[in-house]
Amino acid sequence: MGLLNKIFGGTSETKEEKVLPWIPLSATQQLALIEKKSATKTQVIFKHSTRCGISRMVMNQFVATYNLTEKDLDLYYLDLLNHRDVSNEVGYKFQILHESPQLLVVKNGVVVAHASHGAINSIDLAKFI
Repeated sequence: MGLLNKIFGGTSETKEEKVLPWIPLSATQQLALIEKKSATKTQVIFKHSTRCGISRMVMNQFVATYNLTEKDLDLYYLDLLNHRDVSNEVGYKFQILHESPQLLVVKNGVVVAHASHGAINSIDLAKFI
């Protein structure tokens, strides 16, 4: 695409990538901590399939519009393909049917909001802080 951009007048400026304060969710033991911490701070789990184009698109939209800080909430990233056991346990623990991509908002030990696919970006996380 670089050559086509040069030919057709695209800019050569590189765009700085936005990095969110992700906490990797890679062990089932972390779920007890998430539940406990949710009593004092909102916990969010983003379940993502690294092989799914729709999941990647939703993730990119989520990252682009995310405007909160680490002080507001804890943001967990769950790679479904590498941690299927953790994904299964999330469903059991919080009684939410698995979907991918999926976002869960946990407060006081329970899921207070969840969405999948394009609906993820409709959740106003600020109202759960």
